[in-house]
Amino acid sequence: MKAGKILLPLIIVIAATLFFSVFIVKEVNQAIVLQFGDPKKIISKPGLNFKIPFIQNVVFLDKRILNLDTPPEEVIASDQKRLIVDAFARFQIIDPLKFYISVGNERVARSRLATIINSRIRNVLGQQELQTLLSEDRSKQMALIQEGVNNEAENFGIKIVDVRIKRADLPQANSNAIFRRMQTEREREAKEFRAKGAEMAVTITSTADKEVTVILADAQKKSEIMKGEGDGERNRIFADAFGQDPEFFAFYRAMQAYEKSLIGGETSLILSPDSEFFKFFGNIKPKSE
Repeated sequence: MKAGKILLPLIIVIAATLFFSVFIVKEVNQAIVLQFGDPKKIISKPGLNFKIPFIQNVVFLDKRILNLDTPPEEVIASDQKRLIVDAFARFQIIDPLKFYISVGNERVARSRLATIINSRIRNVLGQQELQTLLSEDRSKQMALIQEGVNNEAENFGIKIVDVRIKRADLPQANSNAIFRRMQTEREREAKEFRAKGAEMAVTITSTADKEVTVILADAQKKSEIMKGEGDGERNRIFADAFGQDPEFFAFYRAMQAYEKSLIGGETSLILSPDSEFFKFFGNIKPKSE
């Protein structure tokens, strides 16, 4: 009984000692073994490890690439335009001992990095115009920001893998003012296009009217020439016919006059029987029976 009473506490002590002596480093972690707060050993490989119980303790640090979302920051460009920049970064702890000594833990590291990134963003983007910040040249500015942040992050045992801008928006007041200015500009351009279109329409219409007048005048001219030539040819034919047989021509013309004046219509003529108009009627003799 006495041996059992002694053996049980001894087993408990040994088990507790073994429990507090063993620790496991996972694939995603790296560890620092501390003895009364003084770093004694750095473990970066995963596996089972041992420490002195009750004297040493272990601090685990993540060795993966971590994300950091910085709060949106207002940046004033070199042309005094304001811009709300929302950026993020990715970082990795590459020197766990320096990291532990300088910042202690990941929460403090994130706070320090956010301050450095925002400061660097204001410093770099503040030297550029708003148009540059919204163009493809922004990638060059981000490279400068990453380089500057990396130089300071090395003091914390941290490597900045990437820095990117998620969004770059104008403040609400600026956005409204720019929208109104863009709207006014577009309305002005629309008026200019309409005025140019109306001017072109008047020019085209005037040119068409002028061409129509010229074409009609030319056609009228040709028509009059052709009509004159036709009348001249007709008169020549009549003259030739009259020259060949004046009596027949006079008789033919008289018959035409009789047809136009006596056949049909409601015209009344009062003429003397011996009028020149009826000279051919006097030569008509009755047929012999």
